[in-house]
Amino acid sequence: MVKTEYEIRHEEGLHARPASDLCKEANRFKSSVTISKDGEDYDAKSVLMVLCMGAVKGDIIEIRAEGEDENEALKAIVEAVES
Repeated sequence: MVKTEYEIRHEEGLHARPASDLCKEANRFKSSVTISKDGEDYDAKSVLMVLCMGAVKGDIIEIRAEGEDENEALKAIVEAVES
């Protein structure tokens, strides 16, 4: 398992478009991808779960990937959140 913390920098947080982009990236990989915020875990492969997280600018989230392509998955997810 690999993980990293990330601070949300978008003014609107993880609204519909970035959440959708994040999920598309997560679904490209075989590894499970989980995002944690305030002690709650959310499946990064589900747009609904990412939106339910309610991440806003300044929130710190933890992104975890576990599986055969976990390193590539983690890197891609971080890049998706940053773009």
